[in-house]
Amino acid sequence: MFEKILIANRGEIAIRVIRACKELNIRTVAVYSEADSDSMHAQMADEAICIGRAPSNESYLRIDRLVSAAEVTDVDAIHPGYGFLSENAHFAEVCESCNIRFIGPSSRAMSALSDKDVSRALAKKAGVPTPPGSEGLVEQEQDALEVAKRIGYPVVIKAVAGGGGRGMRVAHNDISLVKGYHAARNEAEKTFNNSGVYIEKFVENPHHIEFQILGDHRGNIMHVGERDCSIQRRNQKIIEETPSPLIDNHFKDLRKKMGKAAVRIAEYANYTNAGTVEFIVDDKGNFYFLEVNKRIQVEHPITEEVTGIDLVKWQILIAFGEQLKLSQNDLAIKGHAIECRINAEDPFDDFRPSPGQIEMYYAPGGRRVRVDSHAYAGYTITPHYDSMIAKLVTSGKDRREALNRMSSALSEYMIAGVKTTIPFQQAVLQDPNFRRGDYTTNFVEQLLSGARRELIEDKV
Repeated sequence: MFEKILIANRGEIAIRVIRACKELNIRTVAVYSEADSDSMHAQMADEAICIGRAPSNESYLRIDRLVSAAEVTDVDAIHPGYGFLSENAHFAEVCESCNIRFIGPSSRAMSALSDKDVSRALAKKAGVPTPPGSEGLVEQEQDALEVAKRIGYPVVIKAVAGGGGRGMRVAHNDISLVKGYHAARNEAEKTFNNSGVYIEKFVENPHHIEFQILGDHRGNIMHVGERDCSIQRRNQKIIEETPSPLIDNHFKDLRKKMGKAAVRIAEYANYTNAGTVEFIVDDKGNFYFLEVNKRIQVEHPITEEVTGIDLVKWQILIAFGEQLKLSQNDLAIKGHAIECRINAEDPFDDFRPSPGQIEMYYAPGGRRVRVDSHAYAGYTITPHYDSMIAKLVTSGKDRREALNRMSSALSEYMIAGVKTTIPFQQAVLQDPNFRRGDYTTNFVEQLLSGARRELIEDKV
C-alpha cells in the first residue's frame, strides 16, 4: 500500500481523504495557502506545506508547486479531491511522468472525456441518448440560429469546458439566442479560458440524476446507484438524495436502464477509479446524457450511507492496483440518505456569499447523522474559495425517516457570525411537494417566488 499521500485540496474534502488514509495506515501531506494557515486539514495531516498566497491561481491551481511539494515530502501519490485540478488531464499526466500516482482516472481517460462536446460524442458512440443539438462547437452566431431553427426552441447554450452553471444560457427565441450566445462565450472565456460552446434542446422542468461509477485497472466497471440532485440554485446543487424519488415513485425501470448506460460510457472511455455520469430526465421518463464528472463528487457520502461502500478508500485502493471486490449483482441499496450542503450564503439575497468569521459553531449529532466539515468557532470563511461550511447527511430505513432526521438535525445546527442556507433548507424539507418527491430543477426558483417566498421569510 502507499506509504504517503499528498492531498491537493483544502476544506472538508481534504479532511475526508485524511480520514480514509488514517484507516488505511497511510501518512498524509496537506497543502495550504496563506489564507488557510489555520485550517483543520493542515492541522490534521501528518505534514503540511504552504504553497502560496490566497488566490487559488497562486496556490491550489499551481501544478508546479503541488508537484514540488510532493517531491520534497517524498509522497507515493496525490489525491486531488474535487474542484481545482481534480479533472485536469495535464495535472494527471504530470503526476504520471513524475512517477507519482494520481488518485483518479488516467490522463488518457480524462482526455477522452475532456469537455462536454467530446463526452457527448462518446455517449452517442456508446448508444446512450443525448439531447438533440449541434454537431460539435458552434463557431458563429448564424450557425447558432440555424441549429435553433432545426431543433426548435427553447434551447440551451453551454460552454464545453463549463461547470457550476457558468457559461450557460437558455434561449426561447432568436433575440435571446443571439444575446445568450455571446454572453455564454464571453463568460466561458473569462472563467475557463475556453470560449467554445455548443447548443442543444432545452428540457423544461427536468430532473437531474447521476450515477456513481467505480472502475479498476482490470476492466471491472460497475455503478453504485443513483443520486437525485434536482434541488439546485443557479445550476449548483444544494440538496441531494438517494435513491431518487422520481425513479422510485414513477419510473422504476429507469434505474436499470440508466445504470447500464452509465457503465457503457465508462467502458468506452476505459475509465478507472471513481466518477459520476450525469443525466437529465424529462417528465415522461426519457433520459439524456449530460456529462461525466471525472472525480469524487461532493455528494458522495449519501451513496456511502446506503451502500456501506467507502468510495474514497476505494479510490485509493484502485489507484494502488487493487481489484474491485464487488460486482454489479452484489450491489445492495439499504434505506435512504439525504445531504444538505450548508453554505455561507444568504438564500434570500440570490444566495449571495456571506464570508466572515464564525463566532459560534455547534454541529448536530445522534444516530445516523453525519457531518463532514472543516469549520469551527473562530474559523473565517474567506471570499477566495467555495462558501461551503459543511455537508450534513442523514439516513433512515426509508425516505420519510431520513427527511425527518434531517429536519431535526438542521434545527440543531447552530452557526453564528455568517448567514447560512439552513433556514432555506428547512423550508424545502417542509414543502409538501418536496415531501412527496415531486420536484424538478426549477423547484428552488419556484419556492423563492411571490407569496411562497414571503411565507418562508415570515417563518424564518
